Amino acid sequence: MQSVSTEAEVPLAVGRCVRTLNSSADTRELISALQTLSSLLADEPGSATNAGSSSAHHTRALQVLVGRINAEWVQKLTAAQRRDLWDGLFLRSPPEEALLVLTDGLGTLSPSAGRDHLVHILEEFLRSGGLDRMLWSYCQGKGPRDSPQFREALLGRLAGLPDLAANRLHPHNRDLFLPERYCALLATALLYALENTCQALRDGCDCSLVFVAQVLGKVCIHGNGALVFGVLAPRLSLCTRSDVVWQRVSWKLMENIPEGRLEPVVSGMVLALSRPAALSRVLGNLVLKNKKAEFLLTHKMLLLQYHYKTAVLRTILGYLAADRERRPLLIQVLKSVCVAWSSPTSVRNTPVEQQLYVSRVLLLSASLLRGEEITLLRSELLQCMLGGMQCHLDSGVVRLRRLGMVVGECLSSCLNLNGTKLTFEDEETEELRSLMTPQEEEESDPEPDDKINSCPEVTLPPQEAPSQTHPEPEKPAAEPDSDLDSDDDLAPYDMSCDQEVSQAMPPRYLRDCLDALMTSDDPGQVELSLRAAEGLVRKNISTTREVSVQMTKVLLHMEDKFSTLGFLSLRHTTMVALVVTDCIPVTKYLTTEFYSLNYSLRQRLDMLEVLAMSAQELSQPIRAGEAPTERATLVANVMSYPGDDPVHWRQIVEQRIQGKTRRISKGITRPPTKVTANRYAPVAGHFFFPLLQNYDRPQVTFDLLGSDHLVLGRLIHTMGLLVHLAVNAPVAPQMCRALLDFVWALRYHTDQMVRRGALFATCSVFLSMPSESLLLELSEQLSETRAWLADVAETDPDADCRSLAIQSLVLLEKSLKKQLEAP
Repeated sequence: MQSVSTEAEVPLAVGRCVRTLNSSADTRELISALQTLSSLLADEPGSATNAGSSSAHHTRALQVLVGRINAEWVQKLTAAQRRDLWDGLFLRSPPEEALLVLTDGLGTLSPSAGRDHLVHILEEFLRSGGLDRMLWSYCQGKGPRDSPQFREALLGRLAGLPDLAANRLHPHNRDLFLPERYCALLATALLYALENTCQALRDGCDCSLVFVAQVLGKVCIHGNGALVFGVLAPRLSLCTRSDVVWQRVSWKLMENIPEGRLEPVVSGMVLALSRPAALSRVLGNLVLKNKKAEFLLTHKMLLLQYHYKTAVLRTILGYLAADRERRPLLIQVLKSVCVAWSSPTSVRNTPVEQQLYVSRVLLLSASLLRGEEITLLRSELLQCMLGGMQCHLDSGVVRLRRLGMVVGECLSSCLNLNGTKLTFEDEETEELRSLMTPQEEEESDPEPDDKINSCPEVTLPPQEAPSQTHPEPEKPAAEPDSDLDSDDDLAPYDMSCDQEVSQAMPPRYLRDCLDALMTSDDPGQVELSLRAAEGLVRKNISTTREVSVQMTKVLLHMEDKFSTLGFLSLRHTTMVALVVTDCIPVTKYLTTEFYSLNYSLRQRLDMLEVLAMSAQELSQPIRAGEAPTERATLVANVMSYPGDDPVHWRQIVEQRIQGKTRRISKGITRPPTKVTANRYAPVAGHFFFPLLQNYDRPQVTFDLLGSDHLVLGRLIHTMGLLVHLAVNAPVAPQMCRALLDFVWALRYHTDQMVRRGALFATCSVFLSMPSESLLLELSEQLSETRAWLADVAETDPDADCRSLAIQSLVLLEKSLKKQLEAP
């Protein structure tokens, strides 16, 4: 009965002390109330029967103390009284109640001495192990009987304390509240709870890891998982290596993570552990017990996301392959990746970076297969290899084509197929090829807490002379009968700068050059003719106009039979010179032959490249060197002698006066640039409009709107360039309208090269067309074009397409704004 009466009197006594603290102004009476309150609540946390009433008493008392922290009598307390009576009440209270009240006060108090005192108490609470006591009490089951609302509020304060402190204390935040230090402190408290749990299990006591798992999940949801796992993961990896109890505790911790917070926890653990064996010890068979973990590790991180490094992929796939029960998931991953890699839709609608990522997953998965598994999956891997290579080789992106060949090479070697091996020298393909070699896992993990001192490189002392231990045999002296006239010891003559002298002479006339290109079988003569062709074309204009079309035809059909150095460049520059010199006939020939039969894709691409380069050269001003007057002046200054000029001294005096005279504005000091006519503007239509004919008529060897996506993308890009070079030309508006009509049907093309070309052409239209013409002639199309560009900027899978769409929107907005602001 005495204990019951004492328990009944505690709320009354606490209430009297609280009223005294709220209303009294007598320092002695207040100190006495603090002492009474401290004695009443001293033993409350240890009682399990009155946990609810104890929590209410502590919360009420602590809230009153926070509300009175700025009172004058609080400032009159001595340091000992403040430490024992005031601060001690917070530090001896249940840690969850103290943390909630302190963080509430931090969020409500304005900057003052009282708030600084509250921050000091909060720091002392963290330093004195308040988090350790809180987590361990929940593990023991001695925590308060809280409601879901109370539990969620407590978890929010534990995970969000750095954000709360930064918002309220900025710019005078404390170091202990920074995310790095606080998360390390919280990770240490989590390890403390796990270590005590392991010891309790060894002693035969039951523990619960539900609250610890909830805290870990909440911290990861707040975005601080990497900081916590930087301390927690290495320790878990080390402790679970040889301790079965630690393994059980780690597996139970992961299994108790709430479903909505599992993804950041598992992904953070995968990123923190660099070895598959360590991940297997920490996670156990979580991927088999939890469907969300299975989806995350077998699908989302491998197929939907593509920003993880290769080491992370090795860890995930190695974890799946490390256990006999998990290996079926590895086979499942391989089948899913094969479908994604060989899908034409996936190749067309995903970025190159994601295709490279999927290729890494495919090769890593194939490298982990065993002999019997390869035999079982042989047909599926072969189908994936052949279908995927075809899809990648059909792409217009060079990186995708190379990617398909390299992955096909690696898969063929894995399947032991006899065939021609492809070899590449660039860095990206070498990395892919190295993925087929499994890495050996290291056996030991470093200590997580100790600083690892890397061993310095040991420099061996210079060894003693070899003659002291192993004497070097002396070289025999030359025999008197040896051949003294031998030239074996003579240094070879340096012939590195010598050049091979060709017996053939370069042609001096254009017709001789053309005959050599058509009939000669001498490699030297062909090379000399190719190198001299451009100069002869530009020098002999009248002769060039007689044979321009014939020579263009010869160069277009010419093959590199002798592996001439710079063959493609020489051929292209000569054809460009022919177009520039005799523009209309050669341009008509190239644009007509572009849609003709029996041309390879390479030849059609050559035609487009020559047309683009020729238009660029024609649109530039003529630069024939210096003007004659300027050249004559330079020669006179160099060749004349000062004494020969009778007025030379007057020029010197005038120059000195000019040099020492300061003028605000000297005006034009050099003659204005001579205006030259744009040679491309009159002939722009001959370049552009013939390319719009017959594009929708499939030929036997050429289907522009069908499978030949590469040529279609290059054609649109070339036409956009031709329009841009025709800026300010009279025919430019008509070209812009025709180009927009042409690309409108291709704006949602499946190939990304074609979409890039369409967006580049749209940019060219907005750059080339004056703003007033844009509104007058394209007013009906602008709204639909604007909506299309906005959609591409948000949803297109290709990064270059999104960038071009944004640039086009910016150009359109500038043109419209300029026209609307015009008077």
